[in-house]
Amino acid sequence: MKKSLLTLSGILTFQLAAFAQQVAYEEYNLDNGLHVILHQDKTTPVVVTSVLYHVGAKDENPERTGFAHFFEHLLFEGTQNIPRGDWFKIVASNGGQNNAYTTDDKTYYYEVFPSNNLQLGLWLESERMLHPVINQIGVDTQNEVVKEEKRLRVDNQPYGNVFTAVKKELFKKHPYRWTTIGSMDHLDAATLDEFLAFNKKFYVPNNATLVVAGDFEVHQAKKWIQDYFGGIKRGEPVKRQTFVEDEITTQITATYEDPNIQLPMVLEAYRVPSMKTRDARVLDMISSYLSGGQSSVLYKKLVDKDKTALQVGSFSNSLEDYGIYIIYAIPFTGKTSEQVVSEIDFEIAKLQKDLISERDFQKLQNVFENRYVSQNDDIESVADNLATYSALYGDISLINTEIDIYRSITREEIRDVAKKYLKPNQRVLIDYVPAQQKAQ
Repeated sequence: MKKSLLTLSGILTFQLAAFAQQVAYEEYNLDNGLHVILHQDKTTPVVVTSVLYHVGAKDENPERTGFAHFFEHLLFEGTQNIPRGDWFKIVASNGGQNNAYTTDDKTYYYEVFPSNNLQLGLWLESERMLHPVINQIGVDTQNEVVKEEKRLRVDNQPYGNVFTAVKKELFKKHPYRWTTIGSMDHLDAATLDEFLAFNKKFYVPNNATLVVAGDFEVHQAKKWIQDYFGGIKRGEPVKRQTFVEDEITTQITATYEDPNIQLPMVLEAYRVPSMKTRDARVLDMISSYLSGGQSSVLYKKLVDKDKTALQVGSFSNSLEDYGIYIIYAIPFTGKTSEQVVSEIDFEIAKLQKDLISERDFQKLQNVFENRYVSQNDDIESVADNLATYSALYGDISLINTEIDIYRSITREEIRDVAKKYLKPNQRVLIDYVPAQQKAQ
């Protein structure tokens, strides 16, 4: 009976995904190199204007880390036509909302307005690109804002430096070795000319993707886009350096001390391929199998059954050039990191040797079908996904077709990819411990 119910669930999920609405879009380039994507959806009277700049932490000078994230804040300071401090007031007074975020690979800005305010959204983003005011007052102000953010989200957050601990061990050549928020000492030492140069290099139309999504008229949008962005001068081509890491052939062990925790954590971290690869998608499925909820393999084994860990999880941090695959656990009181690692490795070894059951495989398929249905369930997500697939993956059609890759993954691939990448001699093993306490 349970098998029949599971099969029925799988059929219904597949049918739901099969009939999920395809995301229609139009894309073209302005003469200055700005890539434009239009997605019309009149079901809700809102419109999103967003701009993805293909610049993230990996594009920074190693002596000036944190610049990309800093600009996420700095470019809300104001423009030649928007007085300092008025950006958010303009958005709010016109019924809108806005935000931005930075990753290792991109910086993304967006506004959501009632559909009758598309022109305002386009003007705001064109002002950010064409007329930003970058002066010492703004730099000093945002320097303090970023420092406070780092204190709240990283320095004073329990386990807030996990990525700091992992990335510096996993990467020796690639700029992924530092975190997105960067170094406060680097920001303090930076000159105004350095900030101006960073803006001139990366915040140019030929390094940007503009998305308009929602309730709008295409012909009118195209006219306004040409009016507001067409006259912006093309920048110099952005030249990106390629960094190739040496293979890890012997397990790297390290200890990281965190003053904000009382319970130690053990981390297994693996350097894996780019998010654009098929293997990266297989690793996504492996992560879900190992730790996707309380019915997952690691949770049932370490937390429920053996009481070895208070918490256990895994995730794949997919990036443009490489990926980071992390398995973490907080040992139960009286248990050692070695015991936890031994149990995790035992389950991974089983995954590398045997095919997962048909039942578990069907559950995985259901998870990813549901994720496909939900990933574009609001217009803000659609805009973000369109920009990201276009700029970082180089294939905008993936917004509709990536699910087909997941559907085609086999149990044999799950076994083989686990065997290929999740080897003890290819990882970093970190004891993440309370400050002043040495690893057991």
